[in-house]
Amino acid sequence: MPGPALAGRRIVLGVCGGIAAYKAVEVCRRLVDAGAFVSPVMTRAATRFVGEVTFSALASEPVRTSLWDEPEPIPHTRLGQGADLIVVAPATARLIGAYAAGISSDLLTATLLATRAPVLLCPAMHTEMWEHPALADNIATLRRRGVRVLEPAAGRLAGGDVGRGRLAEPVDIAGAAIALLSGEGELSGKADLAGVEAVVTAGGTREPIDPVRFIGNRSSGKQGYAVAAELARRGARVTLVSTAAQPQPSGVTVVEVETAAEMEDAVLGAGVSADVVVMAAAVADFRPKASAARKIKKADGVPEIILEPTTDILAALGSRRRPGQVLVGFAAETAAPGSSRRELLAYARDKLTSKGADLVVANDVAAPGVGFAHDTNAVLIVGTGGEEIDVPLASKDDVARAVVDAIARRIYNNQEQP
Repeated sequence: MPGPALAGRRIVLGVCGGIAAYKAVEVCRRLVDAGAFVSPVMTRAATRFVGEVTFSALASEPVRTSLWDEPEPIPHTRLGQGADLIVVAPATARLIGAYAAGISSDLLTATLLATRAPVLLCPAMHTEMWEHPALADNIATLRRRGVRVLEPAAGRLAGGDVGRGRLAEPVDIAGAAIALLSGEGELSGKADLAGVEAVVTAGGTREPIDPVRFIGNRSSGKQGYAVAAELARRGARVTLVSTAAQPQPSGVTVVEVETAAEMEDAVLGAGVSADVVVMAAAVADFRPKASAARKIKKADGVPEIILEPTTDILAALGSRRRPGQVLVGFAAETAAPGSSRRELLAYARDKLTSKGADLVVANDVAAPGVGFAHDTNAVLIVGTGGEEIDVPLASKDDVARAVVDAIARRIYNNQEQP
């Protein structure tokens, strides 16, 4: 009969000063129950939320809170060198910033800098803090260095607010620790896209008719944002060119645009050096040839709007791609009832050839729960190597994982070729 999942493993549990510190008590219990030897380290601010005696009673040894109050002269070195894993839950914006900058102002940050063990950060903070560009940059820096991040969930926050920033549940944190130390699950091993530079587009472009009206579409940008977030989670440096008003994914640089021409300039500029370009945006095929300088009044009669085609950005990328670059297109279609997959496959295959893409992600936006504005999607991923990957109705995060898996396989195959 197998023993506990973490038997014989030493885990340093760091606890920072936030209201979510009370959940770290449950994390500690679960890690101990899984067989781990848990050494708790609390910041001074953490002791304002949870008493030291609580962790000392539950953990494998008494809490440590200071570099100076211990009998040994270098406690951070002993903790860092002896750990199989360091888990920080909750990880505050202050801790994340200090860790990214290499500032060892307390025992916990000193221990993080003194270890070569894997590190699992579990952030918790208000939504505005989690979405701040400085925090996103720090998270991206740490991910590039191999730190694993279990992102916060959306839910009720301190003070009655609701949003993203809630600490992951203790059962999920303990599960992530087990995955890291057992070599199973998506948190195990190095980030498979570390060092990869990616450009992703999201949202629908708006082509102005006058200062008030525009030609647009129903794209929310959710799928493009999910792809960008998944790429960043797996270590890529991601630039997201977006027209959408969605929360900024952690570790992603967002470039805001509105029109197809603005998106073209941003994508072709950033795409020159990118290893991966994912065209998930719904770019308008046509735009008014001229936009009125002032609002068109009803009394002026029905305006005559002359349209002209916009640049096909995906085709432009395909015509100038460099060797080894992975190009991914999206195809939002409306297939006839009963023949959805057959038509999607034909559309996707045609787009692969005509645009010069490696992968095309096609979906039938007329199907229930699929495509624009929904939190779910169902896609067919088609590749030049003959790949046909059906992803049935699932969350857009799950679809993003399937898309990025296909991208990662393509990058790996490119690297293996002489």
